Amino acid sequence: MGVFDLVRGLSVISMVLFHLCYDLRFIAQVGSSMDWFAPPLQDVWRCSISWTFLFVAGCMCPLSRSNLRRAAQYGLVALAIWVVTSIASVDTPISFGIIYCMAACTLVAWALGRAGLLPRGPLAALVLLAAFLALQGISDGVVGFGPLSLDLPGELYATPWLSWLGLPDATFSSGDYYPLLPYLALYLCGAAMGAWWSGRGYPEWAGRANVAPLNFVGRHALAVYVIHQPVLLALCALVG
Repeated sequence: MGVFDLVRGLSVISMVLFHLCYDLRFIAQVGSSMDWFAPPLQDVWRCSISWTFLFVAGCMCPLSRSNLRRAAQYGLVALAIWVVTSIASVDTPISFGIIYCMAACTLVAWALGRAGLLPRGPLAALVLLAAFLALQGISDGVVGFGPLSLDLPGELYATPWLSWLGLPDATFSSGDYYPLLPYLALYLCGAAMGAWWSGRGYPEWAGRANVAPLNFVGRHALAVYVIHQPVLLALCALVG
């Protein structure tokens, strides 16, 4: 689907630039010239990339020939990333990063689809979006909005075995952390809208949306993700 490839291509380019800035500042240690790369800009930029990836991945569920195969593909890449980052020790190893999250969410979506429970339509998407926003603080032990927030029991964070879910213990660390919660809600939000759009039929412009370089990158987003960091790290080594 042209529009999804285009949006994903834009996000991939943004991701490469984000990681280039990160590597220059924190690995090559360029210094004060990169002071602008800090919160809140850094956080907003990161979210704009990962949230787009997950929403679009969810939208692709109804268009996929096999979501189980997609989940397995993502899972193998996530495993390889964990192994490589653990061995390389360039930065904190990536345990439950964005590719793991896409694997886990796609697997859940596949299971829900098999059970006939995959959410569908704008109302379901809106509820899931609200749930996603309400769960933003779950890794820190808080859920809800402002004065309506609740503190979760500390016992949930006393074990290292729930980090994948979004309940990390005090010893957990990862160079990239996208647990199942809250991000499953955003993925399923995309799946709900994707199912609705597929049922109604996509407008003609959505299929024709094409900026050749961006659509090419979007169609090969996973490959670009895998190779871009080694290339950037090599460039940073030259700078450093």
